[in-house]
Amino acid sequence: MSGIMAMLLGRALAAGGYTVVQTFTASGTWTAPTGVTEVEYLCIAGGGGGGAQQGGGGGAGGFRTGTGLSVTAGTDYTVTVGAGGAGKSGNTTIDNQGGIGGDSTFSTITSAGGGGGGFCTGEVAPFSGKSAGTSGGSGGGGAGFLTIQGLGGAGNTPSTTPSQGNNGGNGTTSGSANNRPTGGGGGASAVGGNATAPASGNGGNGTASTISGSSVTYAGGGGGGMGSSGGTAGSGGTGGGGNGGKSPATGSNGTANTGGGGGGGGDDTIASGSGGSGIVILKYTVASQTVFTFKSSTKWVAPTGVTSVDYLVIAGGGGGGVNTAGGGGAGGFRTGTGLSVTAGTEYTVTVGAGGNGGVSPTGGTFTNGATGSNSSFSTITSNGGGGGGGNAAGLNGGSGGGAGSTTNAGAGNTPSTTPSQGNNGGVGATDNSTYGTGGGGGGAGAAGSNGSSSSGGAGGAGSASSITGSSVTYAGGGGGSGDTRGSRAGGSGGSGGGGAGTAAVSTNGVSGTANTGGGGGGSAYATTQGNGGAGGSGIVIIKINQ
Repeated sequence: MSGIMAMLLGRALAAGGYTVVQTFTASGTWTAPTGVTEVEYLCIAGGGGGGAQQGGGGGAGGFRTGTGLSVTAGTDYTVTVGAGGAGKSGNTTIDNQGGIGGDSTFSTITSAGGGGGGFCTGEVAPFSGKSAGTSGGSGGGGAGFLTIQGLGGAGNTPSTTPSQGNNGGNGTTSGSANNRPTGGGGGASAVGGNATAPASGNGGNGTASTISGSSVTYAGGGGGGMGSSGGTAGSGGTGGGGNGGKSPATGSNGTANTGGGGGGGGDDTIASGSGGSGIVILKYTVASQTVFTFKSSTKWVAPTGVTSVDYLVIAGGGGGGVNTAGGGGAGGFRTGTGLSVTAGTEYTVTVGAGGNGGVSPTGGTFTNGATGSNSSFSTITSNGGGGGGGNAAGLNGGSGGGAGSTTNAGAGNTPSTTPSQGNNGGVGATDNSTYGTGGGGGGAGAAGSNGSSSSGGAGGAGSASSITGSSVTYAGGGGGSGDTRGSRAGGSGGSGGGGAGTAAVSTNGVSGTANTGGGGGGSAYATTQGNGGAGGSGIVIIKINQ
């Protein structure tokens, strides 16, 4: 999942704190910092797609903004950024009504996706009723067919106070087959323009916001499309609305992260524009030396006056293997103090996903777990944990994956860092040709244990960090598999989110804990095994030192 976090420093009105503006351009998680009890917000949904085949413009995504929204410090809030609605190809055999945009949400605030534009042959079976624009945050523009006028979709649907958007413009029955004007999509501050021969309607204009520190306009409606022998296609509304297309030109897409509606398309086979994706922006005040926790990828602009940060960067854990399998290695663990940053510079923050566990096939096939993904901040990169081996060598990584059976374990601290970011996995064991166990995945604090004749190897222990103000352990290795046929138990997961290995037939290894970088547990031997446990996702935490 991705977003942009822009931290704009300002001396807070009350006691020398910092004003923080955090922008999400993709869905993610926001953790309310200590002391934060309310936020200002801007929540823009995805714009609707324009209709094709002389289609109406897409409606803008819902626009909602406000101040004083209550939040609870330390709570994780899911942030959803709506995708733009799909444009259509204009192929005469498909439904060419534009797609509805996706909703955007934060806490109790939901902005509705923009409505899609209608299309001119939307009254021919099986598409009857689709010359009209659909309803949404702002409504899509209507089209027209013979004696049937397609009306613009209703905006502010569902209803909010203040209103989140406006109606789309109406289509018309005037004009011939290839020059029938269409309506523009509604925008945040104005209705979409009605079709008035010989011109299609313009998209409704959007609304400006200064929450980011400068004035930016969002949520403009898409312009209506026009056929090749007609007049003028509609222009997109200010705030990212796409222009309507006049054949042979296609409708323009709404601008990404504005919630603008897509432009309507022209004649048959001429595509319409997709809606622009939404955006969510939060603004709040924090004290000095505040800790920021990133559970999803983002970008961070170092504020004026901030010259260094403390950091903890944990990569995604490796997945456990399948069939006499090793546990996944923990994601790399790197921490430090006084890392220099440059005020005004944008830093990419990447939070690595956990590796998938090995997938169980039929017939006793051996499958390795996947290596986790890297996490990074500035010059610091922690490497994903190695996948557990499925009756094979464990994979290398931040910490190495455990080996299945008796083969080699994965190497940790790969590539090498100082101090070390992790440890080796453990080796599997077998006492005859029938029964075997997997080695534990390496952890940040210890190597994975070897499998034995009584159990799979335990995952290596993780390491503790107090960067948040309390001691939390991260990056434990996944446990190796056991085998109930030989009374061999699965290995336990290492402290710090490592998942346990399994011994029972057709039972999945336990996944690593999310946002710890823990490795996934291995799954046992059987002709139909369970899957290996997935590795836990990583985490990045920074603390400003000013």
